[in-house]
Amino acid sequence: MAVVALPLLSLTVRFPPFLRQSRTSRTTLIRSSSSPMDPHSRPKRVVVCGGGVIGVCTAYFLAKNGAVVTLVEKSSVACAASGKAGGFLALDWCDGGPLKSLARASFNLHRSLSQELDGPKSYGYRPLNTLSLTVTESQASKPHSGKSNLPSWVDGPGRSPRTIGTTETTAQVHPQLFCRTLISKAVEDYGVEVVIGKLEHVGVVEGRVNSVVLEGGRVINSDAVVLALGPWCGKFELLSCLFRVYGLKAHSIVLRPKEPEAITPHALFLSYYPAQGGKPLDPEVYPRPTGEVYICGMSSEAEIPDDPEEIVGNPESIEVLKSVAGSVSSHLREGEAEVKAEQACFLPCTDDGAPVIGEVPGVKGCYVATGHNCWGILNGPATGAAMAELVLDGQASIVDLSRFSPARFEGPR
Repeated sequence: MAVVALPLLSLTVRFPPFLRQSRTSRTTLIRSSSSPMDPHSRPKRVVVCGGGVIGVCTAYFLAKNGAVVTLVEKSSVACAASGKAGGFLALDWCDGGPLKSLARASFNLHRSLSQELDGPKSYGYRPLNTLSLTVTESQASKPHSGKSNLPSWVDGPGRSPRTIGTTETTAQVHPQLFCRTLISKAVEDYGVEVVIGKLEHVGVVEGRVNSVVLEGGRVINSDAVVLALGPWCGKFELLSCLFRVYGLKAHSIVLRPKEPEAITPHALFLSYYPAQGGKPLDPEVYPRPTGEVYICGMSSEAEIPDDPEEIVGNPESIEVLKSVAGSVSSHLREGEAEVKAEQACFLPCTDDGAPVIGEVPGVKGCYVATGHNCWGILNGPATGAAMAELVLDGQASIVDLSRFSPARFEGPR
């Protein structure tokens, strides 16, 4: 399918200082004065802990539906996996499993949010075609032939190309810009307060949440708390005693080719055979409308540091991704593309492969949303909207959350 290259976007969105902050004072307040107060009915006070895509979406939909929301983040918004992810969206790739309804609802919510927030300009939302193909590194010097259904920039030794997504079923966002656009909207229009500080513990009286306590002793009174701490949920005792959340360390690089206009909007899912042999790798390649190309892969379970700012990539994994880039396209080889980022992040995973979304057993008003693995950016909007309904109305209508309840882990571990 021939696709015309879209014009490159200049995504020069200006964000408030708290979105760019890291390693500054432990508690920073930002508050919009636009949140209305009904003198006859006090709005529900909710603290959302975690400034990744799940926390940001939850805070946005809670505040949009009338709650008084405080978002607590240790470092800066989208500083970890939500800022270093690929931002790939798929309508039906989760069909056949427990995520089907969540993913479909969220894919459609991404589309409507893009219309509301001018996603193409503000955070690089766009539909795109998606291909799978096989690449053998040892054949990188051989010119390709007979692959007219591949975009011209994919000029490496790719074979067996297959269309696995179209502009109707796959899309992308720039994940960091998406998170920061959404939280800026939440602050400016719905009065969300953002606090940069470390969560110490949740205050509970007679089995019900009444506050959160931050490092340094600050207490934020609340009627409900949402713990959206990603893989760091596994370090929080209130949750770790119920279920396991572990981190899958994934690596990525961001390149800027000399001729970005030559890169068409095609996402690539590879079966990549290294020159030294062994099992194939499964890296992914995502061109972005900013003119950059994001490449990820090389995942393994690893210990999560306490501070997200301390996460660094393994040099060997980064070098493999550079080799992948050069094998896929001459536009992405060393000397033809500038390396803009070499990075790693931790994807939050659960033992049964499904996210944990719901009220924590035995603690009224305490909710958790984590364990989305590689589908966090896709499923952020529907998770946030469903959590807002659960917290404010007692049940979610946008999607059935019963399959994701933390109560499924009750009993001997």
